[in-house]
Amino acid sequence: MSKINLIEKFNLFSDKWSPKIIAQLNDYHFKLVRIQGDFTWHKHDNTDEVFIILDGQMRMDYEDEQIILNTGEMIVVPKGKNHKPFAEKEAKLLLIEPAGTLNTGDKKDSFTKEEIEWI
Repeated sequence: MSKINLIEKFNLFSDKWSPKIIAQLNDYHFKLVRIQGDFTWHKHDNTDEVFIILDGQMRMDYEDEQIILNTGEMIVVPKGKNHKPFAEKEAKLLLIEPAGTLNTGDKKDSFTKEEIEWI
């Protein structure tokens, strides 16, 4: 039962598209991630996924639309919805998803992180 400083946690890493676990609530992980550029198209068949933009701007691409998200905004991607995050410049995000959720969902490629580091 101690506080978590998000700024201090972000200062511990600089790699992009590599989520870091900072807390667990029941069966859910809270993950920080830095993003920039394109990610891979993917979906999560068994869970929704939450993206909270802490700093910067990102775009969530769906097959039929694009949604721009700015600092202080969030989006819930429904389970089974094919999506692709993108950020022109670096953005810092908080992700909330069930423990064990693979970051690339139904795809395995160079972005896939089988083991997520706790920081």
